[in-house]
Amino acid sequence: MHRYGDEVGAIGRALHGPGDLDVLLDRARGARVVLIGEASHGTHEFYEWRAALTRRLIAELGFSFVAVEGDWPDCARVDAAIRGAVRPRAALVEYERWPTWMWANEETVDFAEWLRAYNARHDNAVGFHGLDVYSLWESMREILVWLREHEPDLVPVALRAYHCFEPYGEDPNAYAYATRFVPHSCEDQVVRMLIELRGADLGVWQNAEVVAGAEHYYRAMIEGGARSWNVRDRHMDATLGRLLDHYGRHARAVVWAHNTHVGDGRATDQSRHGEVTLGELARDRFGAGEVVLVGLGTHRGTVVAGRAWGAPMEVMGVPPARPGSIEDVLHAEAPPEALFVFPPLGERPDLLVDEVPHRAIGVVYKPERDRWANYTPSALGDRYDAFVWIDETRALRPLHPLHIDTREPETYPSGV
Repeated sequence: MHRYGDEVGAIGRALHGPGDLDVLLDRARGARVVLIGEASHGTHEFYEWRAALTRRLIAELGFSFVAVEGDWPDCARVDAAIRGAVRPRAALVEYERWPTWMWANEETVDFAEWLRAYNARHDNAVGFHGLDVYSLWESMREILVWLREHEPDLVPVALRAYHCFEPYGEDPNAYAYATRFVPHSCEDQVVRMLIELRGADLGVWQNAEVVAGAEHYYRAMIEGGARSWNVRDRHMDATLGRLLDHYGRHARAVVWAHNTHVGDGRATDQSRHGEVTLGELARDRFGAGEVVLVGLGTHRGTVVAGRAWGAPMEVMGVPPARPGSIEDVLHAEAPPEALFVFPPLGERPDLLVDEVPHRAIGVVYKPERDRWANYTPSALGDRYDAFVWIDETRALRPLHPLHIDTREPETYPSGV
């Protein structure tokens, strides 16, 4: 038996259905922002439970919009769909930038259809928006289309920025390397465009902020280290603040992102590496009492991922968790599906304050390296306010074709 066995039973409860989330709804009742994580971008149960919690936050507590770790232009199509323009599947299948499965999946279709039906019955539509920074060229094109229709006098300033990026053939690496080895960047043109568009329609203004953030991100990326990570999470934090301002004084937001963004980085080695996280920034911006951070995790199963950046998506086996990890502890001591809502004040059990390895699976995943490559030391009770546990999980259902390979990787060391 793990030394944390009694503590797991004291703070956890079994999950059988959405009704068992009541205690988490009570914690979120006074919050302005609830950030819900996932230990991978390719797991059915993470999307399923995250959607179940979000539906209750919207229907029972009046949350205003969902903001996700996705690109603004792609999510704008989904936002239009849930307001009645087209069916959500048609909008989601248009996600073309790798990793497409992150949002182009049946689980997101199901949730978006629920949102569409909800909006049809209510006057104040719930929105769906992207927080991320990657869509430089897509956002530039969206800006030009909008300006030609609404503000033709401003087209030249946007075109100057667009033409500056044009030689790089929509290849962010080419632009990043150019800024490193040649004294040239498009920063000045982007800043001038941003100044001209500030205060414009939310969509075009946010696309301009994306272009500015992406330009900064790709320049930072080539330098390595924590800087590019921080550019991205600070951009997501600023976008979240902008959306809350747009929706009004009493707006409340649900955020969907990976655990590594949702969790407070100060409770992990991310902080020691100089990285800030969206969850940490949200606590600082709104106050810890206004923010609820929810992590998710699993012991074993299958997941959709790629073996390298841009590689074909596959269904891969997720091996049993590393001995001594939080996932190993919960596998031994917790119900197969469980909810943990952590005490906000007072004495906490060792399980919540000790630094324990905690698994994170990215869109690039190599199961054979799982035991030594995918764990972050974490003080669970400081990283999150609550944790959803699913012992065995399965891959989500992408809208686009995938490769199936669920062979269990060899244990390491061999034969153990």
